[in-house]
Amino acid sequence: MILSQGDSLQNDKYIIEKQLGKGGFGITYKAQNTFLSRTVVIKTINEENIKGPNNQKYLTRFQREARILAKLSAQRHPHIVQVYDLFEENEIPYLVMEFLSGGSLGNLVRKQGKLSESVALQYISQIGSALEVVHQADLVHRDAHPDNIMILKNQAILIDFGIVGRIDAPYLTNEHPTHFYFAPYEQKDGSIDPKVDIYALAASLYYALTAQYPMPSFNRKLRNESLTPPKELNPTISRQVQAAILKGMELEAKNRPDSMQEWLQLLPSTSSKNNELSSKKGVNYTRLRDFLKAGQWKEADEETLAVMLKASGREKEGYLNSESIENFPCTDLRTIDKLWVEYSNGRFGFSVQKRIWESVGRDIEKLGDRVGWRKGWWMNKEWISYSQVTFDTSAPPGHLPYPGGDGIWVFWRLRDWCIFFSLASRLVKFNL
Repeated sequence: MILSQGDSLQNDKYIIEKQLGKGGFGITYKAQNTFLSRTVVIKTINEENIKGPNNQKYLTRFQREARILAKLSAQRHPHIVQVYDLFEENEIPYLVMEFLSGGSLGNLVRKQGKLSESVALQYISQIGSALEVVHQADLVHRDAHPDNIMILKNQAILIDFGIVGRIDAPYLTNEHPTHFYFAPYEQKDGSIDPKVDIYALAASLYYALTAQYPMPSFNRKLRNESLTPPKELNPTISRQVQAAILKGMELEAKNRPDSMQEWLQLLPSTSSKNNELSSKKGVNYTRLRDFLKAGQWKEADEETLAVMLKASGREKEGYLNSESIENFPCTDLRTIDKLWVEYSNGRFGFSVQKRIWESVGRDIEKLGDRVGWRKGWWMNKEWISYSQVTFDTSAPPGHLPYPGGDGIWVFWRLRDWCIFFSLASRLVKFNL
């Protein structure tokens, strides 16, 4: 059924505000989560498909999209739309997602025209990092065009996972939805190669920089029509960016880069950024960078633990100890600290904590007072718990990354400071 303003779901947990959009498959609403006072998007199958003869097919597709999004959301990537809830009411499924108040990249270009190269590259590289995560999960988005890229506070977020395919399984349907201007021609046959997403993202960059749709791949293949080089439509495009676009939009998949990461490295902004994410242990610091860049400090704190565990080979243990810190690779420690310092404008980071620690005579309690890890009055000060951590820039300098409770060290007991001392010694040794 079609929901109207004021309708409720889940015993008044969700109150519908208005319809946001309706497509051939689903319908979305803006709603309020009254329990959390949070604006959300609720997606469900549109009425025609619910009542139609193929309703079971659409139900299966909806449930599949929900499972995929939930799996990806569990990784909390800053450029993938977040899922909050999934439920059924009156035998109709509903998917609850974060509300993105901005418009799409497509709307932005239609409204403003050509984007500057730096802005377009920022958005495309962010979506590229999201698609890397999708591909690492053995999935292909298959619909990464400008209208499925939302822009919120200069951050690009990938939405609509309705036609995602698994890399290791055929796309089992008689219909192979494609976007006429942004899909490679092989997608009409149900291709689930990650190179499908490379083509779509390269075509999206073409559109963002020229404000014109590229020649459809189907016309290029079947009618031998040519793709106009983007620099002919926008002379300000650099040769390097044009070369990357044309490489990503190669008509034959075999001629495109082998991975999203390889294509992103062709772009000037992302290639320079990747050089800053050095790791002796092969750790990917893209997600940490993206969380920090987006100001998502709690997610960045949690990601710091994840990458440090990986770099120290203690993922199974789930915590760090003094030995792992003492043997932690210098290259990785520098990368993690540099990211925290850079994106907090010098407010947070291990090196910031080390300098404060040294300035108070290496007194751990004075450090705790200065960075906000101890609170209270005089003799009654207590170490804070993880729930009391301030995850925004109003926190004192050095407050993050947080090294206690459920924070990045996890194994800490507040009276056992050996890990911090090990880290501080490591920072001194590396002159960080």
